[in-house]
Amino acid sequence: MFETKAAARQHFLEARGQRTRAEGLLASAQQALPDVYRVAVYVSRAPEPQTGALIDWLLATRREVLLPILYADNDLGWGVAPGAADLVPGRLGLSEPPTDLGPDAIAGADLVICPAVAVARDGVRLGRGGGSYDRALARTRPGTPIWAAVYDTEVVDALPSDAHDHPVDAALTPHRLITLRRSGDD
Repeated sequence: MFETKAAARQHFLEARGQRTRAEGLLASAQQALPDVYRVAVYVSRAPEPQTGALIDWLLATRREVLLPILYADNDLGWGVAPGAADLVPGRLGLSEPPTDLGPDAIAGADLVICPAVAVARDGVRLGRGGGSYDRALARTRPGTPIWAAVYDTEVVDALPSDAHDHPVDAALTPHRLITLRRSGDD
């Protein structure tokens, strides 16, 4: 369908730009969330699927929430989420926790919900192209579930990929959790 990651990224970002409203992930996450304590997630920005209500719910149900901190080299550190009002401005207009626990803190997550522009049914995740999440996801413990947050229309049959791309286990959309067949799973 797409010959390059850049072409796929452009297609999906343009489609997102046409959305009249961003939908939230709370309802589908509430239905699908396993019994976990520490969840790594991110603070979304329009027109991404919205994570604000999900983060608030996770905190209200006494879960620990790890949020990313974007470094100058595009790697990610992680901090424990305070209340939304206590987030600080980060690079590229992102909202981040005030305390950095370092890049390896993601290894303590029981579940990771990461941003994506699109995801393929074989687990290939297409990000924005900086490689931040591919590096971070490589630090997760083996067996940690990784969900890509996308809209239903962004789950496709195939996407171009590179050897360094880290696969995901499921696509979390505003309407459901879609289990994916990761590359190499038979």
